[in-house]
Amino acid sequence: MNIEEKIAAVVGALEDIKASDITVLDTTQLTSLFERVIIASADSTRQTKALAANVRDRMKELGEHIVGMEGEDTGEWVLVDLGDIVVHIMHPAVRAHFNLEELWDAGVQARLKHDAP
Repeated sequence: MNIEEKIAAVVGALEDIKASDITVLDTTQLTSLFERVIIASADSTRQTKALAANVRDRMKELGEHIVGMEGEDTGEWVLVDLGDIVVHIMHPAVRAHFNLEELWDAGVQARLKHDAP
């Protein structure tokens, strides 16, 4: 399965359980550890856990390996590591506080400036 198909499967799994504000970030210019970060919001701890479980289950159905999951105990922020994609499912307040989109975007901008002639 190529990266675009995996992204589509993850986004589909998130949409199935009504995740909001789904964002896909290309991190290939910043790290060799993974290619994409997907961030989504959930309205409750129950929804956060359900979203993470749905992503995990969908990817297993497709024969993909789940490297790990973290944060299931509290459910405010659950991370699903798929190897080349890292999925963050967060409560809106937690998402606003950590602002991962800005962190990764700042990294891309800094890398582009550094690579410029």
